[in-house]
Amino acid sequence: MSQPTLPVVSPYERLGGEAGLRSLVHRFYTLMDTLPEAKGIRALHPASLAGSEDKLFKFLSGWLGGPPLYTQEYGHPMLRRRHLPFAIGDRERDAWMLCMDRALAERDLEDAFVAALREALYRTADHMRNQPE
Repeated sequence: MSQPTLPVVSPYERLGGEAGLRSLVHRFYTLMDTLPEAKGIRALHPASLAGSEDKLFKFLSGWLGGPPLYTQEYGHPMLRRRHLPFAIGDRERDAWMLCMDRALAERDLEDAFVAALREALYRTADHMRNQPE
């Protein structure tokens, strides 16, 4: 007798699919645009955050187990390489994480899921550092 299999729910689906992820990314950039602690990383972005918001949404979509929109449009993310033109140190990483942490905290999500997601996001953000502290 075989064991029944439970459906696997991706992080993308746990965040609410396309609509939930778009909402999270929009809130992230709203916080980046308004929090005084994020002023430094906001200055690394163009005046309009629309393009950055779209790219982060597309990247996170695939990264979280949803449609691989970023790779379909732009190819392999090569995140570190794409971020090399920008001076990113501990301060920038921490400001980015502050915005993401606050955006995640506003969602009705399981604590364990948020903790695991935050850890994965932190590792990725930390990998972007290219400046000694």
